[in-house]
Amino acid sequence: MAKYRVGIIGCGWVSGEHIRAYQNNPLTEVVALASSSMDSARKKAEEFGIGAKCFDSAEAMIEHTAPEVVSICSPPHLHVEHALCAIEGGAQLVMEKPAAMNHDELKPLVQSVRDHQTKSVVSFVLRWNPMFSLIRSFIDGGALGDLYYGEVDYYHGIGPWYKQFAWNVTRRSGGNSFLSAGCHAVDGLVWFMGARVSEVHAFAARSTAKEYETYEYEPTLIALCKFDDGRVGKVSSSIECKAPYMFPIRLFGSRGTIRDNQIFSETYPGQTGFATFPTIQPDSGDVTHHPFQGEIDHFVDCLERGVNSSVPIEYAAHIMEICYAAEQSARTGESVKLPL
Repeated sequence: MAKYRVGIIGCGWVSGEHIRAYQNNPLTEVVALASSSMDSARKKAEEFGIGAKCFDSAEAMIEHTAPEVVSICSPPHLHVEHALCAIEGGAQLVMEKPAAMNHDELKPLVQSVRDHQTKSVVSFVLRWNPMFSLIRSFIDGGALGDLYYGEVDYYHGIGPWYKQFAWNVTRRSGGNSFLSAGCHAVDGLVWFMGARVSEVHAFAARSTAKEYETYEYEPTLIALCKFDDGRVGKVSSSIECKAPYMFPIRLFGSRGTIRDNQIFSETYPGQTGFATFPTIQPDSGDVTHHPFQGEIDHFVDCLERGVNSSVPIEYAAHIMEICYAAEQSARTGESVKLPL
């Protein structure tokens, strides 16, 4: 029997990647699935050949199975409600982004995690992408020197052909371009720069393309960020672009520069141009491309060692606040100070 019994709330597209990752970890077993419909939960169990108990509510799943770990894979506007249910039931938490749709929802989530001393990881899953790991190793090894400016962007046309489109276009579940998807870029910028953001100034726009007109918010959002140590950065997200998926990364330091999987550094004598390092890049919006196995394995290892993950809810709260601040700034035309 596996050491950690897992329950999954929400049986949509991304839940399959969570199930697959748990199946591949020898210490975990998915024992329960909860969805808004019993039929949806049963179909997901059949798809992955698991004998999980199925429920039509998160509350019933927690009450009847008491899982040690719960993955929150429900629509974003239900994340906090379901997370609080899991935390109060004694479970440790794997949570899909966004952690919360607004600051009022975020505060009780963070407080509950603290009160219950819950271990958690939020799915800024590109942390486990090989190119992200490569860039992190260059930074930590001193190849860039002292970073002073960074740009990380998310470009992915999310139209009617995309599985999450129906709820993604709404303010209720999509929120804004950063909350919908661009928060991966926000996390990347903060992680690479290694500091907290203290001020945000943002602008928003939309195209005239007919397939994106149902978005209830501007699908393009760009934010200039000032870090608490005075350094600066830019992050943007366009989920209405007519282009293949792109995740550009530009990092500038006192000794070198990163351009995606390319580096130019004075620590490598004789360079006359950027050196390219073959690696797996974040170049697809398909969840099957995302490294959920790395995230789940990391979290299980943290549970084994009795420590919190590298991306707990307390950390994710800062990323969420940047997303909220960007929307506020774009709406008011004024810079927004953090914390909110």
